[in-house]
Amino acid sequence: MNKAIITGAAGFFGTALTNTLLSQGVRVIGVDTDQQKLDRFSGYPNFIPVVASFEDYETLNELIDETDIDVFYHLAWAGGFTTAIRDYKLQMSNAGFSGDALMAAHKLGVKKFVYANTYNQYEIINFLVSECFSPRYTCIYAAGKTAAGLICRTLAYNLGLEYSGALIPMPYGENNFSKQLVNVVINSLNNGVSPRLVEGDNLYDLVYIQDIADALIAIGEKGMDKKEYYVGHRQLKTFKEWMIEIRDAIAPEVELKFGEFKDNQQIDYGKINLNELYLDTGWQCRYELRDKILQTAQWVRNNLEWSDLL
Repeated sequence: MNKAIITGAAGFFGTALTNTLLSQGVRVIGVDTDQQKLDRFSGYPNFIPVVASFEDYETLNELIDETDIDVFYHLAWAGGFTTAIRDYKLQMSNAGFSGDALMAAHKLGVKKFVYANTYNQYEIINFLVSECFSPRYTCIYAAGKTAAGLICRTLAYNLGLEYSGALIPMPYGENNFSKQLVNVVINSLNNGVSPRLVEGDNLYDLVYIQDIADALIAIGEKGMDKKEYYVGHRQLKTFKEWMIEIRDAIAPEVELKFGEFKDNQQIDYGKINLNELYLDTGWQCRYELRDKILQTAQWVRNNLEWSDLL
């Protein structure tokens, strides 16, 4: 890969991917809504900042002068994984903006479009086929992400643009300013407070941010056309096992309060091909949780203050 566009370049996923590609000598056109955040990459001579709102995506090709672009990574998502997951109007507009991003990629003559989707898509699939499904608010977010993937895959097929997707499970790592579960649990453990959790006997996955960045690069370079890949471990643990491992690394004396909430996530891992990304690209998770969760916990301690969540 010689040249790439990244939307959401200064976000959680975007920062890791942008830094990695820049360090490899790839010329990166980084798109984000905030010039100040894009300035963090100013030390790289191979970085080109583009400030654009989501509404600008329809004409994004007019803001970019570069040609011969290998991969267009669409990572940006308005609202992030916050209470905005309940905002159905926002989530549906995100799906439309994703279609705009793909159309811009087509107009720019990009060789390949890679979309950061969510593994919660599998929950939506169960929602569609089950008469007794109990949807949680996350399904609104997942419906938007799934719709965006379907829109982009359809447009790509009809426009002759190569497309690959990444189905990403729960991430963790530095530069994540959201109130996702891992950050909330880490914050509690950092403060000696017992996290209140679900029972946790279901299968679950946690993936370090650098693993995700490396997977996106592998998908961009070697992923098969029209495929969406699960980006996670090839062997899974239960939610309870993951939480105990995190607790033992950060604050082994703190009790974990399992069973405080109903466990209503409905993802059937039996329907997910955990090995497909490895077979097609050779990528697999390589970072151990213990070392990286301690690193993340230090970052959370230094950068986030959520006393209201304790």
